[in-house]
Amino acid sequence: MTVDWANFTPWTSLGGGLLIGLAAAMFIVLNGRIAGISGIIGGLLRPAKGDVLWRVAFVAGLVLAPLLYQSAFTLPAVEVNASVAALIVAGLLVGIGTRYGSGCTSGHGVCGLGRRSPRSLVATLAFMASGFLTVFVVRHLIS
Repeated sequence: MTVDWANFTPWTSLGGGLLIGLAAAMFIVLNGRIAGISGIIGGLLRPAKGDVLWRVAFVAGLVLAPLLYQSAFTLPAVEVNASVAALIVAGLLVGIGTRYGSGCTSGHGVCGLGRRSPRSLVATLAFMASGFLTVFVVRHLIS
């Protein structure tokens, strides 16, 4: 394993992680809601009266924040080494997984662990183990 020192950004990554944690904490304190993306998007797919505006604002912030950042800084290059079909299948699998897991990595890993939820701890461990296993199989057993 080698480290790409030219793109190694521990301070930027730490700052981003702190901002995500602070935003998730403020969201639950100020709104009493979990900042899990799958739950927020899911609530837009089955809207309840008086429950749509904040969800739309949250999603709009997710879309607009990189655009605002780009006005001052250069965004890193994005390289996707997968076919459109593979991306569609992956997206569907992630969606199914968030339904079965009662939440996504942001909901369980950031918000759930911050609330010391045992269910979120198990879910996050399962997410991580699955990711480790997938990378090992793809990089070492298949290729």
